[in-house]
Amino acid sequence: MKRITRNSKQFLLILAALFLSVYSINAQEESEPVKDTRPVKNMFESIWLIDDQTVIVPIQGTFEWDFQHRFGNFNTGYDEFYGVFSPSNIRMGLNYTPVENLMVGFGFTKERKMWDFLAKYALLKQGRSGGSPVSVTYLGVAGVDTREMKSTQYNESLDRWSYFNQLMVARKLNDHVSVQVAGDFSYFNYPDHFYSPEGEFVGRMENKQIGMSTLLRVKLTDVMSVISSYDFPLSNQYFNEPEPSFGFGLEMVSSSHAFQVFVGNYKSLVPQMNTVKNQNSDFLIGFNITRLWN
Repeated sequence: MKRITRNSKQFLLILAALFLSVYSINAQEESEPVKDTRPVKNMFESIWLIDDQTVIVPIQGTFEWDFQHRFGNFNTGYDEFYGVFSPSNIRMGLNYTPVENLMVGFGFTKERKMWDFLAKYALLKQGRSGGSPVSVTYLGVAGVDTREMKSTQYNESLDRWSYFNQLMVARKLNDHVSVQVAGDFSYFNYPDHFYSPEGEFVGRMENKQIGMSTLLRVKLTDVMSVISSYDFPLSNQYFNEPEPSFGFGLEMVSSSHAFQVFVGNYKSLVPQMNTVKNQNSDFLIGFNITRLWN
């Protein structure tokens, strides 16, 4: 009888310990909500925001077609309807995401008949309520000027190539506001050379240029946002110092399209051309259209 009583007491103690353990675990789970490390949705609606790329890499298996257009400057006046009927610059591009987090693509631009080839990789993605606090993406671009040699300063084929590297860091602050900051490095195999009216060599631009950019998107409705960008050089050029750029506009989206219309002062459509060679201090109208198939 004493053995049974002793066993009963031990059994009750074990039950009490189990009950306390379960209660402690449940209380801890209730006080510490489960973290959701899945990537946030719709940090940006497109891989483009005005003249800059965003951290967005489309899902695996996605094809994307880009059409980018820049009109002439406002200062052309009414005769050319403030740049709308002036000579324009156009780029058409095609991108594909063969594996998760990696996008590759190419494009052709009217200016300098330039072909560009790009690769973009998402290193980190911001989590919804846990995981990484920011998204980080790397972008690399190589461009080749395909004009006839006689209409350029180039001496050999390698002179035609230029490069752009960028590291982007972005965060979706809430359901309406997303921001991005990026640092970039551009390099030209053959920088522009300058000559006096008499034909004497005066100097040349630097091969390399360092810059930064900031992007902002404020969502107004499910399909419309206000967008803005600011790009500025960090290093100096002794000849033709590049002008910084400010852009501001609207973005309208559907499940497979993004349309952006804006004003800014970047007219080139290959990033290293903008960051190194921009001499435009006047504003112009531009628009971007992207179409996704996935």
